[in-house]
Amino acid sequence: MVKTVANKILPVDVQNLQKLGIDEISLVKGQGKFIVVLVDLETHKLIGLVAERKQEAIKKKMLEWGEKVLSQIKEVSMDMTGNYKSLVKKICPNADVTVDRFHVTKMIYEELNQSRIEQKKAALSLKAKEKSKLLDSLKGSKYTLLKAENKLSDDDKIKLKQVKDASLRVGAMHTLKEEFHSLFEKSNNLGDGILELTDWLKKAQPYYKKSVKTIKRWLGEIVGYFEERTTNGIVEGINTKLKLLKRCGFGFRNLRNFEIGALLFWHFPEKLAQ
Repeated sequence: MVKTVANKILPVDVQNLQKLGIDEISLVKGQGKFIVVLVDLETHKLIGLVAERKQEAIKKKMLEWGEKVLSQIKEVSMDMTGNYKSLVKKICPNADVTVDRFHVTKMIYEELNQSRIEQKKAALSLKAKEKSKLLDSLKGSKYTLLKAENKLSDDDKIKLKQVKDASLRVGAMHTLKEEFHSLFEKSNNLGDGILELTDWLKKAQPYYKKSVKTIKRWLGEIVGYFEERTTNGIVEGINTKLKLLKRCGFGFRNLRNFEIGALLFWHFPEKLAQ
């Protein structure tokens, strides 16, 4: 029944597509198999799935939309993995690439947490008193450090102060993490955003070496956020629903069948219910 309906109403209409989100998701846990998710960021709807992350496979799917649609796309939001940027430059001549700010933030969180782990390991070589102070402070501090400071409970704030008193490095990295979040929230235009991010990079260099290096490499695409404030948050929400659809019975033996069911869910839910 689903295939019969799909033949009449698919493919979905992408003639007004101007803002595209590209992300990847693993629907088969533990197998390292990823599919690529394509989303219209203005309508908040799924417009396609690709079975693999290879550039040729994604290119084939996007070329189905036609040259007119590809030429009218003005912005593509993505993360910093894969080779999506070079593909977009090839087939979407008028599109600006924007790196999703939340993927950049995630990278910073991971480096902060790694420093926390390294500080715990380093504590093992300290004298008993210093060792106990550092380990006790860092124990159970992961989510206190990663959570937005303005959302911490009173107990969390006490824990955070203990961490900062015990480890100057982790404390400094936490402060920089908060500043990074703030500059994306408060910068009102491209010029201010670039200046504030540049200042942050200088301060962060001694602490966030890996993140700073990556941000500098993708700087043009990251600061693009300050113009349109486009993110892939919509795509993340769709990824969650895709996982739910799989669990609810669509299965994942055949990607095309799963894609048809997912597209019907977003574009023609009334047809799917029949």
